[in-house]
Amino acid sequence: MTPPAPGRNVARMTDLASRLRRAPRPFDTDRAHEARAECGWASGGLAELIGGTAGCSPFLAGLIGREAAWLEAACADPEAAVEAELASFDGLDAAALAPRLRQAKRRVALIAALADLGGAWPLEEVTGSLTRLADAGLQAGLRALLAPQVARGKLPGITEADLETGAGMCVFAMGKMGAFELNYSSDIDLICLYDETRYDEADRHEARAILVRVTRQLAALIGDLTGEGYVFRTDLRLRPDAAVTPVCLSMGAAEQYYESVGRTWERAAWIKARPCAGDLAAGGQFVSTLRPFIWRRHLDFHAIRDAHDMRLKIRDHKGLGGALNLMGHDMKLGRGGIREIEFFTQTRQLISGGRDASLRVRGTVEGLERLAQAGWIEAGVAEGLTTHYRAHREVEHRVQMIADQQTHMLPSTEEGFARLAAFMDRDAAELGAELTERLEAVHELTEDFFAPGGAGEAVPDFGRETTARWPGYPALRSDRAVEIFDRLRPEILKMLSEAARPDEALAQFDAFLAGLPAGVQLFSLFEANPQLTRLLVDICATAPGLAKYLSRNAGVLDAVIGGGFFADWPGCEALRSELSDRLARQPDHEARLDAARVWAKEIHFRIGVHHLRGLIDADRAGQEYAELAEAAVAALVPVVIDDMARRHGPPPGRGLTVLAMGSLGAGRLGSSSDLDLIVIYDADGQDASDGPRPLAARAWYSRFTQGLITALSAPTSEGKLYEVDMRLRPSGRQGPVATALPAFRAYQQDEAWTWEHLALTRARPIAGEPALREEVEAFRRELIAEKARGTSVRDDLAAMRARLAEARPAQGGWALRDGPGRLQDVELFAQSLALRAGSPAREVPAQIAAGREAGLIGEDAAADLTEAAMLMRRVQCVIRLLTGGGAPPERFAEGGERLMLRETGAEDLDALRRALDARAERAEAVIAQALQGDGE
Repeated sequence: MTPPAPGRNVARMTDLASRLRRAPRPFDTDRAHEARAECGWASGGLAELIGGTAGCSPFLAGLIGREAAWLEAACADPEAAVEAELASFDGLDAAALAPRLRQAKRRVALIAALADLGGAWPLEEVTGSLTRLADAGLQAGLRALLAPQVARGKLPGITEADLETGAGMCVFAMGKMGAFELNYSSDIDLICLYDETRYDEADRHEARAILVRVTRQLAALIGDLTGEGYVFRTDLRLRPDAAVTPVCLSMGAAEQYYESVGRTWERAAWIKARPCAGDLAAGGQFVSTLRPFIWRRHLDFHAIRDAHDMRLKIRDHKGLGGALNLMGHDMKLGRGGIREIEFFTQTRQLISGGRDASLRVRGTVEGLERLAQAGWIEAGVAEGLTTHYRAHREVEHRVQMIADQQTHMLPSTEEGFARLAAFMDRDAAELGAELTERLEAVHELTEDFFAPGGAGEAVPDFGRETTARWPGYPALRSDRAVEIFDRLRPEILKMLSEAARPDEALAQFDAFLAGLPAGVQLFSLFEANPQLTRLLVDICATAPGLAKYLSRNAGVLDAVIGGGFFADWPGCEALRSELSDRLARQPDHEARLDAARVWAKEIHFRIGVHHLRGLIDADRAGQEYAELAEAAVAALVPVVIDDMARRHGPPPGRGLTVLAMGSLGAGRLGSSSDLDLIVIYDADGQDASDGPRPLAARAWYSRFTQGLITALSAPTSEGKLYEVDMRLRPSGRQGPVATALPAFRAYQQDEAWTWEHLALTRARPIAGEPALREEVEAFRRELIAEKARGTSVRDDLAAMRARLAEARPAQGGWALRDGPGRLQDVELFAQSLALRAGSPAREVPAQIAAGREAGLIGEDAAADLTEAAMLMRRVQCVIRLLTGGGAPPERFAEGGERLMLRETGAEDLDALRRALDARAERAEAVIAQALQGDGE
């Protein structure tokens, strides 16, 4: 059974007469009188409706005369009358079914027309009734035509029971039928496929021949014009490569075609497609296999140009270009017509549906509603196009009802237009004015989307030596890429030439362009979203490192227009939940790893852009980078556990926790930071896992840890997330990659060096079993409190500083990490203060404050250390953003210089360098003085 039409009210309804809100005005009064006489049982508004209908439509007048007796009962309950017609096909053979289908078509067409013209049914009920008639007819016809083939054994391996599932054959409703949007005199677009796996390989050729024959017979059964009329004109040309393929082909062959040479218009066609007869389960599975073809992973703005080209070709072929002229205007394909609204909706769905599953709906009205709800189009645009679409479809139906013609053309004579106006109970001049207004409004709402400007602009005479290299870049190797880029080029060069340092901005854009592996999709994205071009130019003029990151990860630009890019930061828990939901929707482990990378890169880029634009400062950026990493680890841990459990059973014992060390533990990361992690587990006496291939507890957790490292750092088709460093685990590289909780406790209490206790001051459990996380955190606090009573921390730190100074001598200036009074020196000293004070604080300012409160340093010394650390951290964060994690530049780009000065409050870069050196000197003096003495 096929589902009811979307929006259809299946509850019991009242008679037609009580629901009438309008009626046509008879254009031919004699025919109106005849119809009322033939339906003498009708009175009042119902008689007026029947007379007006017959007086405007010769076709419907004929149906009224032919079905007058049936019509009386049908008007008493139109919905029940339709259901009775659809149910009347059961059990009929092909010979009996042909006339029955045609009678049903006459009756459903008649009652749908009267309910429509009387205002009793909305558009969805009218189109839905016609569509359900097509569904029921195809299902009954397919069964009737297959039955004799099965009875004669012509389909090997197929029994009579298989007739209910079409012997593996499925009919797909395409276009308007797929979306339950059939118009009044519509033909039906079908694709017929069969599941070849239902047949032995040796029998497939014979089965295909039979199913091809059945398909042709089904098209004739439904579409041939006989003395009883026809049911629906049938079109089978939407199938793959229709010129050379049979009318019914295997699902495997169809899938191979779409994956290899499927085109944009075919993707658009499959948006509305649904299995409507035969093997619905196999059909549903086939639609699922086409999802990657229909719904591209990244925002697909290349579809706009394809759709625009298709519109232009249709206009040229049909001669529909030029100014609007109502006489003979095509309401479907002409200026401002139905197709404009459908193309606008479907193209927007194609662009964004791979990213936003809520857009994957068939109906035009529902599609517009979903696009507005998700923020892809403005609510006013959706409402306007919906209103115009309904009005256009009403006019289309009236035009078709007049003579049952598959036409979309407005009348080309004054008399014809007067008839149409009477059919709609309107004044002809008033109707013409309304149609003109609606058609122009639709054209205005859709045209800019399909045909963005830019072509024909003069190219600025700027950077000729650089731009001369561009034709040889990989991104511009295809004719299509060159065509789109040529339209973008004038505006890009204009914006680059207006940068504060044009040559620098051009050089960075050149590096971005050179690093792109392909260009069509990205250039299409820029063409459809000019604000992205401005963002790219800003990045090139400010942050060469971010521009380089973009060239390797251009897909992150999807997020800028995906909604919420400039919204407030959601927080770690919301990020973890969002990523977990996305991963849960992926089909397998590899797809989850790819999805995590796509998601994380978009958020990472978002943080960088917010920092670049001054929406957040360096301190906030560091916190957001850390929350992003924490969310990624927390969401991937259960993914890796599930992958392990599938093969080896669930985690033995109490499970595990992931301990973040270093900057991640302290909650402050840079844009290119590694992750320092330790995996701690508690087997709780369970020797091995319980699964298909059991593993010893230690081996299970070791493999889990390797799997987590792979999930985070292995390069996939979407790159990698983070580099992972596990050298802070007990025994470093020589120890097991996962550490048992008892061993971790014992090591930290009895064997760990002072530097390992210093590192523990920044440790933070971020993923895994909540109870175990709490236990590890409680132990960390206890251990720090215990070590506060020790006597060697200060001496050990002094020795560590001496070794570091020898291994990494001071460089000064922009070298912020190494050297006396620099970041590493201040951070180690802050950790020692926390350890000596017995404080659980993790962040540098809090650790320094703990030392001050414990009397280990004075207030002025604490202020000097904190100010030095914060200034250096801000400068380091900016440098990493500008360079992508590389060495400080010899010369900052103008935009980068502005960002650095804004972030630090310095007058110029020379003053900033002097301030850094001065802060480092004061910090070094504080640390050296605090470490003097013979012990504690």
